[in-house]
Amino acid sequence: MSDPNINERHRQKMQKLKEKVDARVKRASIERGVFVFLTGNGKGKSSSAFGMVLRAIGYGQKVGVVQFIKGNRITGESLFFGSVHPEVDHYQMGTGFTWDTQDRTRDIAAAEKTWQVASRMLADQTYDLVVLDELTYMLGYKYLDAEKVLDAIASRPTEQSVVVTGRGGGGALRKLADTVSEVKEIKHAFKSGIKARPGVDLWLAGAGPSWPAVCQCSDAIDQTWIFGFDSGQSCLIHWFNSCHFFLI
Repeated sequence: MSDPNINERHRQKMQKLKEKVDARVKRASIERGVFVFLTGNGKGKSSSAFGMVLRAIGYGQKVGVVQFIKGNRITGESLFFGSVHPEVDHYQMGTGFTWDTQDRTRDIAAAEKTWQVASRMLADQTYDLVVLDELTYMLGYKYLDAEKVLDAIASRPTEQSVVVTGRGGGGALRKLADTVSEVKEIKHAFKSGIKARPGVDLWLAGAGPSWPAVCQCSDAIDQTWIFGFDSGQSCLIHWFNSCHFFLI
C-alpha cells in the first residue's frame, strides 16, 4: 500500500537540503584560484587531476601540465594532448624512473630542469590551471628544495589554480593547500591477478601483452619499492599500498 504523504515528505526534505546548500554557496564569497593537493595510497590521484584538465579545457582555459616521474616513453595523456589538444602546455621529465638511472646527480639535474618549466607556468598569469603531477616524489627524494616549491605555489597569480599529486609530500603542502583529498585504497584489481588496462591504468606506449618480472627493493623515502626493468621494453606501472609494482 502506497504512502500518500511520501511525495510531500520528499519535497520537504529536498527543500531543507536546498536551503543548506544555498547558505553554503552564499558564504563562499572569495574569488580566487585554489590549490588542490591529491595524495594517499590509492589509485586515482593523477586521474582526478587530468579530469580537472579536461574540465578546464571545456571552459576554454589555458592549462599547463608538468609530469615529474612518469618515465621516458610516450603516455596516453601525451598522445591525447599532442593529437587532440595541442594547446595544452605539457612537459614530461623524460629521464625515466630513478631506479632506471641509478644516478642521483642526473636525477636532481632532471628534476631542477623540469621545475624550471613548472615555476615558469606558476609565475605566468595567462595559465588558468597548472598540474604538477607526482611532484611529491621530488620533495621526498630531496631532489627539489621544498621551500622554493612552496613559495612558488603560494605566490602564483591570484586567479591561477594549481593541482599537485603524489603520495606523502609533507605537512607543509597540506597546510598550504585549499583542498586536500586523500585517496585510500580499498581494493585493487591487480592484487586479484587482473592485468592493467590501457586507458584505465598508466600505460606507456609500446608495451606488449606480457612482461618478464624482475624485482628489487630499496627503502627510498621510507617505502618499499618493488619493480622490474628491461631497457628494451615499455612498461606498465601500478601504484598501490606502500609499493610500486613495475611490470615490463
